Amino acid sequence: MQSLYVEGNSFLHRMAPGIKLAGLIAFSIAIFLIGSLTVLALMMAVAAGLYFTLPMRPRQALARLVPIGAAILLVGGFNLIFNPWQVAATSVLRLSALMFLAAAITAATPVPAFIDTITRWAMPLERAGLIRAADIGLAIGLVIRFVPDILSRYSAIRDAHRARGIAFRPTGAIVPLIILTLRDADSIADAIDARGIRGQPQKRKTK
Repeated sequence: MQSLYVEGNSFLHRMAPGIKLAGLIAFSIAIFLIGSLTVLALMMAVAAGLYFTLPMRPRQALARLVPIGAAILLVGGFNLIFNPWQVAATSVLRLSALMFLAAAITAATPVPAFIDTITRWAMPLERAGLIRAADIGLAIGLVIRFVPDILSRYSAIRDAHRARGIAFRPTGAIVPLIILTLRDADSIADAIDARGIRGQPQKRKTK
């Protein structure tokens, strides 16, 4: 599987994973409590600045943002049709700021660090008997690892259409993309179970 992590020694790379995740949560809450376009634009600029200071080529950095960026523009377009432009601009700025900061933190944090941090944070819920902390951390880690693979499969399907002279439509890639993703998910689940990575429920002691 591919990874979104980028090797480097930037400010974000040196920061503790827990601080980065806590900062992302606080930033996400704050950005939806703020309504000023000026402040939102400033927050987006700061998040974008953090992202583009990471050791990536400009083309590589932009390619990572294309799917979510297109979705944000689509949301902004719908808002612009049904609401005043200020509402549309607010939505675009908020989502763009979150996109830049989340992408920066993901690129500057190894997946095992994500898993360890989230597992540690989930331990109180495990002690309460609500969840298994290790499974939560593993699930989130796999989601992060699957993102570049899904994008890679999408590109492979598009290239296969073009190589055969078939007009490519994004909607036509949905079904094969889902099938390939589910097939790989089953393979990964089997590998996890075969290695005993997921904890087994504890058996009750009988008297």
